[in-house]
Amino acid sequence: MHQLWLIPALPLAGFLVNGIFGRKLSKPAVNAVAIGSVLLSFLWVVKTLLALGPLESAYTESYFTWIQSGIVNVGFDLAVDRLAAVMLLVVTGIGLLIHIYAIGYMSHEGGYYRFFAYLNLFMFFMLILVMAANFLLLFVGWEGVGLCSYLLIGFYFLKKSAGDAGKKAFVVNRIGDFGFSLAIFLTLVTFGSLDFGEVSAKAATMSPETTAGVVTGICLLLLVGATGKSAQVPLYVWLPDAMEGPTPVSALIHAATMVTAGVYMVARAAPLFNLAPIALDVVAFVGLITAVLAATIGLAQNDIKKVFAYSTVSQLGYMFLALGAGAYSAGIFHVMTHAFFKALLFLGAGSVIHALEGEQDLRRMGGLRSKIPVTFLVLMCAAVAIAGVPPFSGFKSKDEILLAVHAYSPWMFWVGVVTAGMTAFYVFRAIFLCFFGTYRGKAHPHESPLVMTLPLGVLALLSLGGGYINVPQYLAPVFGQPNVDHDMTLVAISVGAGLAGIFLAWLFYVVKPELPEALARTFSAPYKLIYNKYYVDEAYDALVVHPLRDGSRSVLWRGIDAGLIDGAVNGTGALARSIGAGLRTMQSGYIRRYAAWVVLGSIVVVAMVTFLGGAR
Repeated sequence: MHQLWLIPALPLAGFLVNGIFGRKLSKPAVNAVAIGSVLLSFLWVVKTLLALGPLESAYTESYFTWIQSGIVNVGFDLAVDRLAAVMLLVVTGIGLLIHIYAIGYMSHEGGYYRFFAYLNLFMFFMLILVMAANFLLLFVGWEGVGLCSYLLIGFYFLKKSAGDAGKKAFVVNRIGDFGFSLAIFLTLVTFGSLDFGEVSAKAATMSPETTAGVVTGICLLLLVGATGKSAQVPLYVWLPDAMEGPTPVSALIHAATMVTAGVYMVARAAPLFNLAPIALDVVAFVGLITAVLAATIGLAQNDIKKVFAYSTVSQLGYMFLALGAGAYSAGIFHVMTHAFFKALLFLGAGSVIHALEGEQDLRRMGGLRSKIPVTFLVLMCAAVAIAGVPPFSGFKSKDEILLAVHAYSPWMFWVGVVTAGMTAFYVFRAIFLCFFGTYRGKAHPHESPLVMTLPLGVLALLSLGGGYINVPQYLAPVFGQPNVDHDMTLVAISVGAGLAGIFLAWLFYVVKPELPEALARTFSAPYKLIYNKYYVDEAYDALVVHPLRDGSRSVLWRGIDAGLIDGAVNGTGALARSIGAGLRTMQSGYIRRYAAWVVLGSIVVVAMVTFLGGAR
């Protein structure tokens, strides 16, 4: 055995040590435990993958029977195949860099040990999710990363906005998780197992006539869960608010852990989705709508972290578009490259915020490229990567997605190309507003320390060259997909869209910085609609939150709880008190009154006996 359990157990040990003893430990000791546990986990992943070799089939280790009752037989089983191998390297590798960066970013924050304990716990649950050999164990990791996101988004719990954001993420994800749990029940009833291998094997032997409806239902319910975790329409609203957490948390959630879980789950369930073409069409459509919607919102945001947050939502839409087109390998390839440049974008944004003593508004930045040159250089690397500039990593993975989408649906390809252009525009808009022009802020900018810039440098190299890691070819045996035909005309079109977006951003925010404001005044109605994020949050408040809250107060609280339940209980008590009050009048202490009651009682008894005797 290769002791797969050590991969998640090491971060769990870090969580326990820092969580229990961290208050008494020094910061260097907390760092050693938190980072050492993730480093050892990463090294054990590398060691395990080297020992397992080509991984032509999944390698599984069974530890104990977890649940056994009737047809339910679920083991605590961990497995590694090529899909899991890619995710393990991303989660532990990027997670390690984020942990190191956090040493510098969080150095002056309260709750230091608690923060790193939560980070380690996040890593543990994400690794359980990736390595689970069955749906139920995957669901444990799934719920665990939801818990950790709540804890970390609301880390600054003294801020109401942070607490509200954490609760919003938790509640919205519970909606998606309800769909996922129904999918697990339906899978068990249909296939008599939750093991990925058994479910896939049984699904392959069933005729489409007998499985089309139920498998489609399972896949659509799985998609409901994925829309929550991976922030797709209509459950994407929690992710931008997640920026209330510390910036390393934003990077961890957006790049290496939580939001990739939905993409991974759909890819893991590919044998089922392949039997449900309608469900795949829905996946593609949801991904396309999400990519476009989030990209348009990102055009008008002024908070640097919010810009990159909507970028994440849009890029996740790209991944779902790839999955819906059946290009699972391309989708996972983009998960990897996105982890590189999105972690760099968020950590780079954190370096800017650190340099400006907490400032996040792009309108109060400008001219920073000479003041924080290292941060400027690494963010430029991330920007050219996400914009799809060849030959960098984003170009490689977006190229795979758009070519697969063109074969699936040409009109979706063109929408994807326009979205790519918008992506390049709003990312470089943020770059130009932050680093070009004149400085508009009040703080005195300073470069971040080496402990922050070193992980940024590693991520910059990965953002530039990570696309040469041939993930689609590596994953082809897992999904049985042919190589995509690289039509150079289509490639040129997608690259041209990205370059056009960069050019427009340069024209608007460097050459003619007065132009955006003039256009906003001219097209005030659509600008306000985009700036206010299509009023989706307001619509949810009006249609869902307020009716539930007001209905709970008026119907459930005042009507049922206070009126019916409390009324019945209090009414019973009042009746008992009134009866007791009447009976108290009989216990007056006067002998004459007692004699009268005796006489009256005797008359009643004699009358009843006489009446009953006569009746007989």
